[in-house]
Amino acid sequence: MSLTSYNNVPVPSFMYGTAWKKESTTQLVQLAVGAGFTAIDTANQLIHYQEALVGDALLALAQQGITRDRLFLQTKFTPTNGQDHRTPYDASANLTTQVTQSFDSSLAHLRTDYLDSYVLHGPYQRRGLGDADQEVWAAIEELYRSGKTKMIGISNVTADQLTQLCSQAVVKPMMVQNRCYAALGWDEEVREVCRAHNIIYQGFSLLTANQGIFAEPAIRAIAQRLGAGLAQVVFRFAMQIGMLPLTGTTNPQHMKEDLQAEQLTLTSEDMRVIETIGI
Repeated sequence: MSLTSYNNVPVPSFMYGTAWKKESTTQLVQLAVGAGFTAIDTANQLIHYQEALVGDALLALAQQGITRDRLFLQTKFTPTNGQDHRTPYDASANLTTQVTQSFDSSLAHLRTDYLDSYVLHGPYQRRGLGDADQEVWAAIEELYRSGKTKMIGISNVTADQLTQLCSQAVVKPMMVQNRCYAALGWDEEVREVCRAHNIIYQGFSLLTANQGIFAEPAIRAIAQRLGAGLAQVVFRFAMQIGMLPLTGTTNPQHMKEDLQAEQLTLTSEDMRVIETIGI
C-alpha cells in the first residue's frame, strides 16, 4: 500500500524514524528494513540524528541486495535555531548556501545522488512565515526543480503557516510532518489544509505524545475485540484517516507488529471514538 501526493510520487504507507537512535542508528535501520519498512526518515542535525549512520546502514543493506531504488529516503534541512555548534553548513553563509551545503552533505552521508523527500525541519518563527522562510523554501524548490529530490515538504508547521506557504510558494509542499496530539484532534487543522492541497500528512510521536489515551477503556476494548495491540490500533487509525505514521521503535518485535497494523480494519464507530478520545 502506498500514498500519493499531488505530484504523483508513490510513498510507502509507514515510515521508520531515526531520531534519538545515536550509535544504534545503523543497526536499527537494518532491523527496520529487515522487518519490512521501506521508508526511512532522518535529518542533517547532530543534536537528534546520526544521518551518516543511516548511510552506513544503507551501504550494508545494498551489500545484501536491498538497493537504493527499493527504499524511500527522507531527510531535512535544519535551520541554525535547531542546531548546536555542529552545523552541516557554514552558519555565517546566506540561507540559500546553507540549504545547498546541507543538501550536499546529506547526499554524501546517505551515499546517494538523489533524495525521495527533502523537508524544511521547521519555520524560523512560531507565527507566520518571514523572509528567512521564503528564502529557504525557494532554495528547496530549486532542489526539486533540478531533480535532486522527488518531493519537498515542511515539518513542525501550524495550519496558518502551511496555508501561507501554499499560497506563496511556486512549488507547494508535497509532505507535512508534525507531532500529532490526540488532544488536538490528531492535528486536525493541519490535516485539513493537507487534504485541501493533496499534501501527504506524516504524523510522528503518535504513541509518545499520547500516552494518556492508552488507559482509555474504549481504546482497550477496540484492541481486545480485534486481538491487536494498542499501538497497532493507533497506527491503523492513522492510516485510515489518510495519515502516514512514523514509528521509531527500537524493538524488532514491535517493528513487525507495527507493520501488521495495515491488516486491521477499524469500523466507522471505532474511528469516531479514537478521533475524539483525547479532546
